[in-house]
Amino acid sequence: MNALARLGMVSESPSENQTMTTVSQEPAKDYFVERDGVRFAGMHLLIDLWGAKNLDSPELIDETLCDGALAAGATILHSHFHHFTPNAGVSGVVVLAESHISIHTWPERGFAALDVFMCGTCDPYKVIPYLKAAFGPEDVRISEQKRGLTL
Repeated sequence: MNALARLGMVSESPSENQTMTTVSQEPAKDYFVERDGVRFAGMHLLIDLWGAKNLDSPELIDETLCDGALAAGATILHSHFHHFTPNAGVSGVVVLAESHISIHTWPERGFAALDVFMCGTCDPYKVIPYLKAAFGPEDVRISEQKRGLTL
């Protein structure tokens, strides 16, 4: 058995979700965006889910965050989730070409803390319906921060 799988990874191989890319001869793409006259690298959402369920399933969390990332227009490079013990919390990350989505769950409290950072034209708000559908939270709290503001 793979040493990482013994640590609680969902997949046997950490590169299972990776895609191979080749180096392009095209000029590098600028992922900074401009909205309402403000130029910045990307949007960073801190999301708290309260009264949530299904927070002890690394498989469901992986599927939900990856589906949300794709709906937001992001490119998934890799995902890794650790299940602390059966029926306990999950911590993990979906690494994106456009940044990341991370999660830490406390099923015994019905609480999950998520960090959704996406640059370029990706829309991190498109992840939220997937979170609501999978975890059925009673309350969702969102804090928004523009990262990489330019002068």
